[in-house]
Amino acid sequence: MDITRQFVKAKRPCAEGFRWFLRHHDEGADYQPLLDALVADGRVDDACWLLAQFGPTDAVLSVDALEADAIVFAGTLVVHGSITVGTVLRTGGGIRCDGSIRAGTAIACGADLRCEGMVVSEGSIETGGNLHVRWGIEAAGSIRVGGELRADWDIVSGRELTTGANCIAGRDITAGAALDCGKGLRAGGAIAAHGRICAGQGIEAGAGIDCASHLQANWGIKAGKAILARGAIKAGESLQAGEEIAAGAGYGVYAGLQVHCDAWESSARVHACLRPTRLLSGWWGGPGR
Repeated sequence: MDITRQFVKAKRPCAEGFRWFLRHHDEGADYQPLLDALVADGRVDDACWLLAQFGPTDAVLSVDALEADAIVFAGTLVVHGSITVGTVLRTGGGIRCDGSIRAGTAIACGADLRCEGMVVSEGSIETGGNLHVRWGIEAAGSIRVGGELRADWDIVSGRELTTGANCIAGRDITAGAALDCGKGLRAGGAIAAHGRICAGQGIEAGAGIDCASHLQANWGIKAGKAILARGAIKAGESLQAGEEIAAGAGYGVYAGLQVHCDAWESSARVHACLRPTRLLSGWWGGPGR
């Protein structure tokens, strides 16, 4: 793709970035070489802006290992070893890595990200498709996944954690702010968020669930230990905890919100070590079976 001054100007670039383009590529430039030139000149934000304007390509870059201060690639990146980036790792397509991925500022790709090791970012992580990781995921900032998020170990987000489909971890799932899951939310260990927890389907934790705001699932909620929230607890179907179920002061516990009242005994059962205070809907079934 040949990027001309007319193409760039039509996208309303910032004045400083457009002047840089005129000084260095007044006659135009190929897409990826232009991205490389911007990154080499320390203009990583401009390279990311250009990628956002002109979108991904079908190009595939396959290398044994990758280490750089920043990477902005319009296509798909395939790395047979590990990726280490000082600041930004961004691709228009997907990322496939047989080792681990570490970035100092951000990791972002327009399609699926699949990694056989750890994925660690000192800033944010964002994918347009699925994010599947063999080990664990850690981000100091937010994690936003357009599709399914899956890790065999822990998933840790320092801020918001958002997925368009399932969110599944073999161990714990932790969010420093809200946790919003488009489909099912499941952890082999605990689930905790310093904001609301919402799931389009069900929520299941092998250990406890701890929510700093409202806890809501359109299907059922199940935990091996306690289910605790500082706000309301709302389940479309059943609620089950190995220990207590407790909503915040002044808030209620609701089961069966998606179930006809006549079907509560079979499809909106509530089980915990003690009857929850302010159980406002659902069928109390005593301690878990």
